Amino acid sequence: MKTSPIVTEIDNRVGHLVLNRPDKRNALNPEMIERMKHALKGFVDNENVRVILIRSEGKVFCSGADLMHLQKLKDYSYEENLEDSLALKALFDTIHRSSKVIVAAVQGHALAGGCGLVNVCDFAFSVPEAKFGFTEVSIGFVPAIVAPYVNEKIGHGKARQLLLSGRIIEAKEALEIGMLSGIVQANSLQEHAQSFCVQLAKTNSPQALAQTKELLADLVGLGLYESLEKAAQVNARARNTVDCQQGIAAFLKKEKKEW
Repeated sequence: MKTSPIVTEIDNRVGHLVLNRPDKRNALNPEMIERMKHALKGFVDNENVRVILIRSEGKVFCSGADLMHLQKLKDYSYEENLEDSLALKALFDTIHRSSKVIVAAVQGHALAGGCGLVNVCDFAFSVPEAKFGFTEVSIGFVPAIVAPYVNEKIGHGKARQLLLSGRIIEAKEALEIGMLSGIVQANSLQEHAQSFCVQLAKTNSPQALAQTKELLADLVGLGLYESLEKAAQVNARARNTVDCQQGIAAFLKKEKKEW
């Protein structure tokens, strides 16, 4: 019986998406990418899910593209390769533009597209032993799909150095440059990530989180004045939401609002 490449579950309003190809170092292939995208959309549409947690089985978080799939690319036409590239783009865009916050729990190495997956998440917690890097250039490949998200996450200078060198970095450096949100010991990682997600769901308005994520995604590439115009529009719309009205009412009454 074939094992599913991903596993999903819901725990205390946290949707868990588990990469489940440990024997292949959780490498991404077309089936896995499609199933991840479908699972994420299912979580976004599920009112019982407030925050999404991506984690993995095995010793490696994600090693990037599946080698068996990479071998097939040489026989693809440009149109077929473009379609394949757009599938990975769609997965990352689903995460980036998700109305729900997405957190990564990185229990092992995250390389190439796996490192891109870490960078496109809103928060990422890692074990001290994990390593990160974009090794595509060492095999003649281009880290193209991940580049915009890495550039946004850690800044152009650091992104340029890592993407062009293919250098693999330790978790400590990944934290220092803003790739990670924190480093947690392996025996506490899943509990810490789950607790963080639950706390985020309790203390923050789902409508406000969704609007903030949408705003941040829309600000990419805009100039200062365009950004401010967009921000003013979002600010005005937010004031009429139920969450904002309830939150302000609770604040004025000095009551703690639990969402």
